[in-house]
Amino acid sequence: MDVNYLLNSGFMIQDEKILLVFDDYEDPAGIVDAAYDKGGFDRLYVFVTHAHFDHFGTHIRGYAQGTTQYIFSSDIKHTKRVKIFPKDKIVYLKHYTQWADDAIKVWSYDSTDVGTSFLVELPSGAKIFHAGDFNWWHWADDTPENIALSEKAFKRQLKRLSGMEADIAFFPVDGRLGSSQEKGALEFVARTKLKSFVAMHRVEYPRWEPSQEFLAASKGIPIWAPTTPGEHRAFDGEKFL
Repeated sequence: MDVNYLLNSGFMIQDEKILLVFDDYEDPAGIVDAAYDKGGFDRLYVFVTHAHFDHFGTHIRGYAQGTTQYIFSSDIKHTKRVKIFPKDKIVYLKHYTQWADDAIKVWSYDSTDVGTSFLVELPSGAKIFHAGDFNWWHWADDTPENIALSEKAFKRQLKRLSGMEADIAFFPVDGRLGSSQEKGALEFVARTKLKSFVAMHRVEYPRWEPSQEFLAASKGIPIWAPTTPGEHRAFDGEKFL
C-alpha cells in the first residue's frame, strides 16, 4: 500500500487499483489532484469523518466524476456544504453501522468529538482504520468535571474497539494536548492489534517522537508521524519503506 500525507488528518492510500481518500480538507502538495488526473485506479472512495472545517473541504466535489462513492459521517448530511455534492454518490453512516459494495467493506464507530471513525477492509484483505477525532481529549486547563467526562467517553468507546485488527491505523497525537498528547494513542495501541501506526492532527507541531512508554505499548510496530504535506510511505505489511 502507498500512503500519502495531505494535511492534518488527511491521507490518500492506494492499494492496487483502489484509492481511498480520508478527510481531505486541504491538499497543498496536490497529491489527490495528481492521482486523479493520472488515473490508473478502478475505484475511488472519498471518506469524511465529520463536518469540522479541518476535515471536510468542499474541493473534493471536483472528484465526483471519478468517485465511486463519497462515504460521509451522518452529521455532514445537515450541512449546507454538502448540497453541492451529487446525492446519488453519497452514503451517510451513523455510528456502529456497516456498508459494503462489491469491493470494500466499511464499519463506522463513534467519536469522542463529532462524527465517526472508519474501519475499511480492501479486496486484498488489508484493513485501514481512520480515527477521525476519536481521541482522549485531555486538556490540562479544563475543569475536573470535563476531564473526567473526557476520560469516561474515551474508555467507553475504546471498549468497542478492543481487539480490533488493522494493517494501518491513523490516530490523533495532537500537540496542543502537551504532555497528554499520547494518552489516547497509548491506550489505543495497547488495546488493539495493529501492524502499523500513523500519527495525525499535528499541524504546526514538530514531528512526534514516541515516548519509551508508547514504544513498549505498541510492541515494535512501525510508526510514522508525517509533518510535511506530500510525505509518502509504502507499507509492505511489515514496515514503512
